[in-house]
Amino acid sequence: MGMLDGRVVIVTGGGRGIGREHCLELGRQGACVVVNDLGVGVHGEGTLESPAEEVVKEIEAAGGVAAADGTSVTDWSGVAALVERTVDLFGHLDAVVNNAGIVRDRMITSMTESDWDAVIGVHLKGTFNVTKHACDYWRSRAKAGEAVSGRIVNTTSGTGLFGNVGQAAYGAAKAAIANLTVITAMEMERYGVTANAISPIAFTRMVATMPSMQDYQPNPGWDPLDQANPSPVVAWLASEASGWLSGAVLRVDGNTVSRVRGWEIDSNVRHTAAGGGRLEVAELSAGLRRAFGALPRTGPATSGA
Repeated sequence: MGMLDGRVVIVTGGGRGIGREHCLELGRQGACVVVNDLGVGVHGEGTLESPAEEVVKEIEAAGGVAAADGTSVTDWSGVAALVERTVDLFGHLDAVVNNAGIVRDRMITSMTESDWDAVIGVHLKGTFNVTKHACDYWRSRAKAGEAVSGRIVNTTSGTGLFGNVGQAAYGAAKAAIANLTVITAMEMERYGVTANAISPIAFTRMVATMPSMQDYQPNPGWDPLDQANPSPVVAWLASEASGWLSGAVLRVDGNTVSRVRGWEIDSNVRHTAAGGGRLEVAELSAGLRRAFGALPRTGPATSGA
């Protein structure tokens, strides 16, 4: 018996890399898996490959149940139809894993409008499209009086959480996905739906394009950058067992899962003159230097430095 027996899960970008590993793990855990993949290259270019069909064959060969889908996650009505087809085929939908993505790394001064739009479209709009139409389905089920245990698993990244040179579009999209996860968790709690995100560290096709990773060689034993490492976390997040957790970002690094906290209020600068009032410009230079540790914490309240 698997943790996901009887549950139905859509995985976007499920034909290759981390997405493929997610699909295989979900299948091993008993889920009926809809493998969504356009078969495009790492930059979004078209190819003649059909990776979704190959993953379906692997799942079925292992005794699982799966179906392939070639809908673009950027297609609003197409994704709505994908959710509808999934429900028609399997009777219900229990979880979505938003994994589809491309990269077009450029410095800001070299980036084109089409580069920006393509990356934001697949990552951010694609994640929202799938989330939106899945949530519509679960909300309608809840309003009809059914018990719902919907699960949304999004994919953010270290670039989105901490930044990285040359990845403005990718990082902006991934940061937005982390926040979209939090807001979705807030809005969908009343309907029995959770939303969480993972930030996986693995050697993927996208990572392989980075100059620093050109000489990477997989460890012949257990590899900390194996693409399969994050998949058990995804399977657990897609299960009913994870229903107590929502709005979280989990960093998956090798065999370690870490909670990532969002923006937090740290040190501050406050106008302290008698009678109150707003901050004065003269207070900010020294005050913010202290807040950032560039000046000692004690000293004159104002400075023109």
